[in-house]
Amino acid sequence: MPIGDVCVRDVVVAGPETTVREAARLMAKHHVGNLVVVQEESRARLVPIGIVTDRDIVRNVVAEALDAGAFTLGDLGARDLVTVGEDLGVFECIQHMRLNGIRRMPVVDQDGALVGIISLDDLVQLLAEEMGELGKLIAREQAHEAALR
Repeated sequence: MPIGDVCVRDVVVAGPETTVREAARLMAKHHVGNLVVVQEESRARLVPIGIVTDRDIVRNVVAEALDAGAFTLGDLGARDLVTVGEDLGVFECIQHMRLNGIRRMPVVDQDGALVGIISLDDLVQLLAEEMGELGKLIAREQAHEAALR
C-alpha cells in the first residue's frame, strides 16, 4: 500500500518567516505538535523545507528564555529534512524512518511538492488495525473449523 494512501493530507504549514510565537499559536489552534515549514514555489505549490515540533520550540526558545515573537522558524536552524515519496510502500516508509531516526516525515509528490505527513503514531494505528483484522480472521477460521466437526 502506498504511503500516500494513509498519510494525513490536512497538514498545518508555515513559512520560514513565521515567528515562533505564531507557530505555537498555529499548533495550539489546530491541535498538532508540529508544522511543516514550506516555501511557496508557484501557484499553490508548497515545497517542504523543514519541520518544527513543539519540542523544538520548548528546547530552543522557551528553555533559553528567548523572545518567541522575535525569532522565526527560519532562525531555529534547519536539520536535514527527510521526506518520503507518496508512492513508497508502508514497509519501506517505516524502514526510511527507522534508518533516519525520525518520528514524522512530510510526504511529497514526484515533483517534491507537499501532499501530506506521516507519523509514527499514524503507522502504529494502521498496523494495529491490520493486526486486529488478522486476529478476526484467525478467530473466524477456528470457529468455522469447529463447526465442521
